[in-house]
Amino acid sequence: MLSKKTLSLFLAVFLLSITALTAFAEDRAMVAPQKAPKAVGPYSQGIATDDFVFTSGQLPLNPDTNKMPEGIEAQARQSLDNVKAVLEAGGSSLDKAVKVTIFMKDLNDFAKVNDIYATYFTKNPPARSCVQVARIPRDALIEIEAIGVK
Repeated sequence: MLSKKTLSLFLAVFLLSITALTAFAEDRAMVAPQKAPKAVGPYSQGIATDDFVFTSGQLPLNPDTNKMPEGIEAQARQSLDNVKAVLEAGGSSLDKAVKVTIFMKDLNDFAKVNDIYATYFTKNPPARSCVQVARIPRDALIEIEAIGVK
């Protein structure tokens, strides 16, 4: 059996945890810029907190036409433009990106993507992961997500 002191301490820690989680939930906002394509599923284009902006994976969809350009270079540019739009709408930018993840259909396109990527992150590039995946929604060649600080 727990003593009253132990039970009181447990209850205090529990209440503080609930308060912290509630505060966190209230300090996050959905980011849905017009300059990026609408989400293709039940998720947000991005989420902004007091300190960070998290983008969802951005497909290479043109926000005006909802179509994908042909080729890995054009798709990489469009995905990065979409990432940029979400970061900026949330109060961050490519210059403030701290982590980027790239999902590619074919890692043989790695050098081509790096050439495009380098034009978007010209100094102090963020940490990055790049992986080949079996399939990307809408059969895109690439999908890119990022985390930026505010």
